[in-house]
Amino acid sequence: MVVAKEKMMSYEEIRQKRVEENKKRMEALNLPQLSTLLHTPSFKPSPRKQMKLRTVEKQLVVVRRSNRVANKPAPVYQEVLVDKVMIPRRVSKHRDLSNRVYASDEARAEALEKAEKLESGLDPHFPVFIKSMLQSHVTGGFWLGLPVHFCKTNLPKRDEVMTLVDEEGHEYPTIYLAKKTGLSGGWKGFAVAHRLVDGDAVVFQLLQRTTFKVYIIRVKGSEQS
Repeated sequence: MVVAKEKMMSYEEIRQKRVEENKKRMEALNLPQLSTLLHTPSFKPSPRKQMKLRTVEKQLVVVRRSNRVANKPAPVYQEVLVDKVMIPRRVSKHRDLSNRVYASDEARAEALEKAEKLESGLDPHFPVFIKSMLQSHVTGGFWLGLPVHFCKTNLPKRDEVMTLVDEEGHEYPTIYLAKKTGLSGGWKGFAVAHRLVDGDAVVFQLLQRTTFKVYIIRVKGSEQS
């Protein structure tokens, strides 16, 4: 009977009937309230903060002036062209080193042998060392490096004026640089005056704290009258 009754009802009536039945079931289970809670946001958006713009107040301030110049007119500035001060460069003279003469190994060794023989005949109470001359000692830079051990043991600990006394008794002041253990200013004058060349053997005998007696052994082929 129920099936026949449903057939006799129109489709719209059947749909409406089922909607009402479903609605009753939902109300019985309290589903409408749960649905409402699920669709309702649990938090409230915080109101947007209003941004306050900083305003900088500009004021004109009167510059304080000293009482001494308050009544004087303001200075007038003008552009002035100033010539650049140029320091002239030092022009170094080109040294002609093309005529350098280099001693042979045999000649150098022979001069050193003679110097050692001379050294053996000197008073042993005075410290002695021998230097075989190189081109840097007698041409160009004119710098004479001394044996480090000899300097540390016998020479002053700070820069001093050292006097070189040749075999004729002539004295030549030179600058001794303690940190560099060598003779600088004044050595050129001694080397040029005695016409030292590459291969000459020079014997330095320390007579006093700042005084050297100097003996020169000429390399073969450069003996001078």
